[in-house]
Amino acid sequence: MGDWQQAGSPRRGLREGEVRIPSGCAIAAIMDRTGARHNGKDICRSIALMHDRSNGLGGGFAAYGIYPEYAELYAFHVLYESHEARMATESYLNEHFLCEKQERIPTTPVKGIKNPPDSWRYFLTPHPSRHDLEFGEFDEAEYTMQCVFHINARINGAFVASSGKNMGAFKGVGYPEEIGEYYRIDEYKAWLWTAHGRFPTNTPGWWGGAHPFTLLNWSIVHNGEISSYDTNRRYVEQFGYDCALQTDTEVITYLFDLLVRRHGFSQEMAAHIMAAPSWDAIDRMEPSLGAFETALRCTYSDCLVNGPFSVILGSEEGLLALNDRLKLRALMVGEKGSMVYLASEQASIELVCPDVENVRSIEGGVPFVVQLDEVARKKAAASFENQPDLKPSVQFTGVMPAENKRGEA
Repeated sequence: MGDWQQAGSPRRGLREGEVRIPSGCAIAAIMDRTGARHNGKDICRSIALMHDRSNGLGGGFAAYGIYPEYAELYAFHVLYESHEARMATESYLNEHFLCEKQERIPTTPVKGIKNPPDSWRYFLTPHPSRHDLEFGEFDEAEYTMQCVFHINARINGAFVASSGKNMGAFKGVGYPEEIGEYYRIDEYKAWLWTAHGRFPTNTPGWWGGAHPFTLLNWSIVHNGEISSYDTNRRYVEQFGYDCALQTDTEVITYLFDLLVRRHGFSQEMAAHIMAAPSWDAIDRMEPSLGAFETALRCTYSDCLVNGPFSVILGSEEGLLALNDRLKLRALMVGEKGSMVYLASEQASIELVCPDVENVRSIEGGVPFVVQLDEVARKKAAASFENQPDLKPSVQFTGVMPAENKRGEA
């Protein structure tokens, strides 16, 4: 046998079984349903355990409840690649908002982090003299969203990493544990943390392309690939969403914003639309429910998300986790008291909560919902008249009196 045929020869290419390509990307979340805040040490440890699911080209965190002193203001986290970009962005912000405070986001040098952008945060309220607000063309949220799109698409070298209230995204190019150290997330306290370790497939690793993807108070961390991206993108663009980043995670974020904030669906129903039952399953349903599901799929056919994915959505209500219907991406959940843990791997949960209880896998196509206790109580007291009984299609974790459980979906 010649040298070129021998295993380990530098002239021989790698074969099946000689290299491991992990199941791409890692996601994790930790939430306290009571609203009590915890620092970022545990979420960093949880995502770091899944190091091999990343390749150093992206990592990040979203944190809710970190700015209680500015809870009513929009907190913009902005990444700048040049001084000129910062000057242009701040000029635009000063024209469209009133700024309570602006400062560099504290960071610390990390060996693995190369050429980071200049990171700033701004605590803002929409300018009352702007005509589009004064005459009601946009409400505050819509106005803020359009300003975010303007910065991301039209100011070269500037990118809004997050724009919600009392929350923020910390992300960049590197392994997630490096990003956590760089942004000093152990110094922040949040009632909800989400995290992502990236293994890019169709897009390069850059600071704006790292997860979480955000818009207003929404944040998404995602493992997988959306084969329906072009259909979903074309649909949201009809409603004024600018998919400037050209990535599937971005379009999932915009779908939730469109369906919930604009069209008035609950988060659970929005997830149900995005992971709708198959036509075969609808055909087997009781006629009235089947008719409802048929109407929903026909009306929102372009919102159906196809492909392998696991997603964690963060918002001011709590979190929502969703797997594709065939469950082609892993996502585990566990609980302990008021704490809820999610991760792509069970070991990442057990690392930070060794005595975790009720560990199980998220069901394919079934939204798993965790709400703040206060939010759950308010929703339990609301009327669910004229809403379809989709109870089997939602997993729910929260405070819900038994007589009101019909409204979980």
